[in-house]
Amino acid sequence: MKQAKIVAVLVALSLVGLVESAYGADKFDFGKREYESRCAVCHGTDGKGLGPYAGIIDTRIPDITTMARRNGGVFPTSRVQELIDGRQTVRAHGPRDMPIWGKEYLATAGEAYFDVPYDPEFYVRTRVIALVDYIYRMQVK
Repeated sequence: MKQAKIVAVLVALSLVGLVESAYGADKFDFGKREYESRCAVCHGTDGKGLGPYAGIIDTRIPDITTMARRNGGVFPTSRVQELIDGRQTVRAHGPRDMPIWGKEYLATAGEAYFDVPYDPEFYVRTRVIALVDYIYRMQVK
């Protein structure tokens, strides 16, 4: 099972790489697009936690550009994946049984691919991995 997950991650990263090479990395950044459409409203376009919702919601929005620094210099890849897809609880995102982006991506996949066979898990993981990769690239050095 673990080997299948590794293969799925590698395939997803390869697909992201294919899209980038087809469109040019400077023209298309899938992770950035996902971040800007899903996360920037709270975390801000720079990831510092000062997006438009920062003054509206009661929860302090963390600076996600310092995640690696706060974790002893190691980017917490698995934890970030779990936060995005909903397996980790985030008070601002709602209760544990309400995975925000994981369920949102599944719903989107169902709407987009209702007439053709597809792997919903792969669809969700591709988007989550793209987001994790972009957040990793946002880390301060």
